[in-house]
Amino acid sequence: MSTLYSDLALADPLKRAVADMGYEHMTPIQAQAIPVVLSGQDVMGAAQTGTGKTAAFSLPLLHRLLKHENASTSPARHPVRALVLLPTRELADQVAQQVKLYAKYTQLRSTVVFGGIDMKPQTAELKKGVEVLVATPGRLLDHIEAKNAVLNQVEYVVLDEADRMLDIGFLPDLQRILSYLPKQRTTLLFSATFSPEIKRLASSYLQDPITIEVARPNETASTVEQVFYGVHEDDKRRALKQIVRQRGITQAFVFVNSKLGCARLARSLEREGLRCTALHGDKSQDERLKALAAFKAGEVDLLVCTDVAARGLDIKDVPAVFNYDVPFNAEDYVHRIGRTGRAGASGLAVSFAGGGNDARLVADIEKLIKKKIELQPLEMDDDRPRGRMNDGRRRWREDGETGDARDTLDRPRSSAPAAAEGYRAPRPQRTSHAPRDPFFDKPYEATGRDEAPAWESAAKAPAAAKPPGSSNIRTKRKVAALFKSAEPQQQN
Repeated sequence: MSTLYSDLALADPLKRAVADMGYEHMTPIQAQAIPVVLSGQDVMGAAQTGTGKTAAFSLPLLHRLLKHENASTSPARHPVRALVLLPTRELADQVAQQVKLYAKYTQLRSTVVFGGIDMKPQTAELKKGVEVLVATPGRLLDHIEAKNAVLNQVEYVVLDEADRMLDIGFLPDLQRILSYLPKQRTTLLFSATFSPEIKRLASSYLQDPITIEVARPNETASTVEQVFYGVHEDDKRRALKQIVRQRGITQAFVFVNSKLGCARLARSLEREGLRCTALHGDKSQDERLKALAAFKAGEVDLLVCTDVAARGLDIKDVPAVFNYDVPFNAEDYVHRIGRTGRAGASGLAVSFAGGGNDARLVADIEKLIKKKIELQPLEMDDDRPRGRMNDGRRRWREDGETGDARDTLDRPRSSAPAAAEGYRAPRPQRTSHAPRDPFFDKPYEATGRDEAPAWESAAKAPAAAKPPGSSNIRTKRKVAALFKSAEPQQQN
């Protein structure tokens, strides 16, 4: 089987576009799927992420559409003939861009619709007429209900990342959309894994599909170095910075399990001087597209993201992926680390496993990828900022002695030899139970006074029980009289 694009029976405009993109050799999924799709058969394609599935279905579909290309500018003459469904906005936008590049020397029209942005510009594009429509299920249903999109002339439908669409809960939406399509059509289903749910979906909507598997299900790319470090939760950020610095990593995905954790980590890294941006579901679509554009352009080094970015994003030459959090779903691990080591390039996948539930999650990954995972210790650089502590405990080094600042300031120097280590001076014991002078902490006889003054005796005397209805004023007057009698009499 030839793997050269030049040997494919593709239309000349498509071959020119492929040559412009610098593609000469097909990937395994492309070499096996493109001839089958060109023949018009249904396909179930299983391939690990990053193997070129977009070209595997886009090029043959465009070739078949060109056979019946209509040059008319009337929207009615440009019905939707090919529909591509994807789970996320970012992936839909990426596939739409690829389709435009492949079709740039043709008259075929294409557009993309997804949620998170205004429907009006999308509606205007649909009204002009398009042959290829790339969409996410939810927004496509919005346009169908608004009668902006009519699917009764669709000849080809592609379900890309089908397992992810089922994970997200798109099955009811998919069933509704497929009900609007003609029964006579070509259906292509691509997925990284063939779960029982995927097989049931295929048996319901595909007709005698050709199954193409170019890699063992859930197999990770052999070009990716996978490292697991046992790192405490509080040390993960320092570990991330240390590995980026030591390995000279220029760009990387940093995956976090929650949207809140994603935003917090991105802000912390920015405060520490790293160029990074966040990508998660709470950001508007415009913010998400800008974050991706900045990462692709090299304006930021770290893309801190949730699993919204784990599937299908094709960003070339990303050298590393960090699993800041171990993913809850073992299959998501495969998709996360598939962001690096693409198209035969080498990559690095670093995962931080802390305590708690991480041991079970790592065991799930180990079982899925059928490889033994060893948690390695990470010797942390002691690069934490140092400064004067607020409680005044500075280390003093004078005359070869090291002591606490408060010890130096509070105790006068003594010429007496230092006590042995661990020695504690005994607490002074009281030798007399006689009344003691509170000011000198000595018995009164040692101070020259025979007894406590009247005011002190009054203050220490137990309070007498007050008769019912008595007032505190009388007690106050008695105390005042005692104080007055204790005062020294002024001699005339």
